[in-house]
Amino acid sequence: MKNTSIIIGQSAAVTEELMQRFGFIVAPFKIDWPEGENLTGDMFTKMRESKKQGIKTTPKTSQPSIGLFKKCFEEALSKAQYALAITISSGISGTYNSAIQAKKMFPENIQEKIFIIDSFNADAAETLLAIKAAEMDEQGVSINEIVKKLEEQKNQTKLFGMLESPYWLEAGGRIGHTVSVLLEQMQKIGMRPLLSMIDGMVKPANLKMQAQDTANALFKQTENIIKDPLSNNKKISLAITHADNLAEAKKLEELFIKNYPQIKIEFVATMGPVIGAHVGPGALISCTIQD
Repeated sequence: MKNTSIIIGQSAAVTEELMQRFGFIVAPFKIDWPEGENLTGDMFTKMRESKKQGIKTTPKTSQPSIGLFKKCFEEALSKAQYALAITISSGISGTYNSAIQAKKMFPENIQEKIFIIDSFNADAAETLLAIKAAEMDEQGVSINEIVKKLEEQKNQTKLFGMLESPYWLEAGGRIGHTVSVLLEQMQKIGMRPLLSMIDGMVKPANLKMQAQDTANALFKQTENIIKDPLSNNKKISLAITHADNLAEAKKLEELFIKNYPQIKIEFVATMGPVIGAHVGPGALISCTIQD
């Protein structure tokens, strides 16, 4: 039996390779989109097609239930001495609270074996924290030290993203039509907001001019964050996710390989369906974590 079994939400981006290597347990979200049932292809293909057909809806997501989290903890503790759940930010989801409530359903002696971390982040940033936890566990680091280190590292984990279009934020009811039209007009003249996770919430981080090239815009923004730590010999790990935008994701990867070969690129992958449902096809995300 290993020491720690790690649980991540479906809000995190995770590849099959990572699943096989670390044995992550994934807490699924409920994804409901009746209007997309008659469309073919993966979620992002369906979203593009629904837009063409004027079906102005978006996939709806719901956090894992308390009962589901309880089952995840039971599975984790059947495989390891401790269970560690890393959740999407409590600022944008009730997932962390579901995990906390599920923990309370166990006897006190079992609760002592369950640990829960609010990542204050999303998507690949959650996954980077999970990878760090798994690597520390492999090195024999105690669960208390792992939790302490992750609480420090989550403040050094940065996420930046750009959207192809504000259409999906409007379709999901997250911005009004007026704001959506304004953003569309800004994009036509080369102005595009760059989003980030700040204090656990999605907020604008910058306004990029001439930003049709999302890979370059994200590279430059991320570069501003990593330059100083790298100059001080800090180690940086990187993950890139995309929503049906592999070409720009690979371009962004090449920019980092060319300019910062000392960075460890953990993975380039399609973003998780939970985040993808909200940001829509074409979105691109860059995440870094500092050791």
